[in-house]
Amino acid sequence: MARAFLMQETTPAPVAKTARLGAGNTSNDRFDEKEIGKFVKLVGESRYDLCAAGNEIEGHIVGIEEATQGGFTIGSVVDRQRKTVVFDGLQATPGTGTVAVGDYVVTGTAVAKGTKLTNYARVCKATSQGTQNYKWRVVSLGPVGTGAVGTVGLIERL
Repeated sequence: MARAFLMQETTPAPVAKTARLGAGNTSNDRFDEKEIGKFVKLVGESRYDLCAAGNEIEGHIVGIEEATQGGFTIGSVVDRQRKTVVFDGLQATPGTGTVAVGDYVVTGTAVAKGTKLTNYARVCKATSQGTQNYKWRVVSLGPVGTGAVGTVGLIERL
């Protein structure tokens, strides 16, 4: 049976923060529009880079500028509010297990730099619930409502 009401991403979109993006300031380190929607973590002075599987989520990229500054890509990161995601199981065993409402999550199977997301970014149920510095938790299991691997849901930053 279809659900009559489901939480959604915040509208209007939350305020994004401008930051440097990438692993460094060389041409191979720069980002383009393929990185939009991916999770990031703070890695240096005023700079975020892509999360790997199991990393805590500090934000996600919502915009990229074509121009660089000091060789770095400049972009916009949102580190609050809600984000639609795909569930990817458990942190210890990505691809297996289910996620429940209230579970804390970390980055799931990550899509490589330079490869566009074909769906929403993936999250896994965190092994240590509630001990993260950057706490994102599941607030909706989406239209399917099972929390199974591959289903869509919604997370929110606390």
